[in-house]
Amino acid sequence: MNDFGFEGVRTVDVVVIGAGQAGLSAAFHLRRGGLEPDRDFVVLDHAPAPGGAWQFRWPSLTYGKVHGMHALPGMELTGADPTRPSSEVIGAYFDAYERTFDLRVHRPVDVTAVRDDEGGRLRVDTSEGVYATRALINATGTWDRPFWPRYPGQETFWGRQLHTAGYPGPEEFAGKRVLVVGGGASGTQHLMEIAEVAAGTTWVTRREPVYREGPFGEAEGRAAVALVEDRVRRGLPPRSVVSVTGLPLDEAIRAARARGVLDRLPMFDRITPTGVAWDDGRSIDVDVILWATGFRAAIDHLAPLRLREAGGGIRVEGTRAVKDRRVHLVGYGPSASTIGANRAGRAAASDVRRLLGRGLVTAPGV
Repeated sequence: MNDFGFEGVRTVDVVVIGAGQAGLSAAFHLRRGGLEPDRDFVVLDHAPAPGGAWQFRWPSLTYGKVHGMHALPGMELTGADPTRPSSEVIGAYFDAYERTFDLRVHRPVDVTAVRDDEGGRLRVDTSEGVYATRALINATGTWDRPFWPRYPGQETFWGRQLHTAGYPGPEEFAGKRVLVVGGGASGTQHLMEIAEVAAGTTWVTRREPVYREGPFGEAEGRAAVALVEDRVRRGLPPRSVVSVTGLPLDEAIRAARARGVLDRLPMFDRITPTGVAWDDGRSIDVDVILWATGFRAAIDHLAPLRLREAGGGIRVEGTRAVKDRRVHLVGYGPSASTIGANRAGRAAASDVRRLLGRGLVTAPGV
């Protein structure tokens, strides 16, 4: 008998894996459609507390610096202090949301594998026991799979290497020579913070940074999402929505460019014990290499279902995996933004209800 009072295999209609934005949205809409938490569906989250990946963000990422945080369905986030760390603000918001709608998230629970089971169900192996389910909504995001590029000589570097996933804030880099790798939003945020305290900073990216001026409205958002969606539809690994929108040219970016902080160099060719070098003879010495090189979808637990296409991704129509209509991926590819995650959660819950043969029956209080 485990801590949740069952032994052997527990049978439910739906398992939701992940309690970030997409997972909570899906759970809300399942409950709104008449399914009962811990009876008809269960939400499993491996994080120690509410807040999804936000709870692991660095302290200097205050709520006022967060771009495009969209409220969860049915409950606005209001009155947040913009100077407070986003991890605290959003963690408290998600906690209140889970309690308000009685979503009964199980945590910390690790999901190790999802595979076919008897009777057309899916078997979900977890650290709290085994679930047999008719449908699965996977909302595991990307935070657990930081992408570390490999370069010749990487293991010889005498200094410190870390990834955005372990970024502690700028204070630890005071007086250091820091190399930031990556042209996305995180890379530029890290660089601008670290430049205030470091002995020196260098920025390298694979491609020339693209800056976006002017308004970014609904039409531009739809066009960006469509580019990501096209890759997913073709079974290719998704790119982030941010990767196709460019960097917003705000006042902070303008000021950093004027100071030379955002003077970019092309990617180096190898790493040396004391820094990095290019094949044209250039080299620089640094104390720290910070890899702001993004993340990949955390979907290894789905491997037994053989959902991947030859291109390396999972082909998805809407939110449903093409190779298995019982499996939905939310917060994957075009639904990785916070507003996209909300919409995907709603769509997945609606599709799952149809699969179960259950129409919309609005639950009391939801």
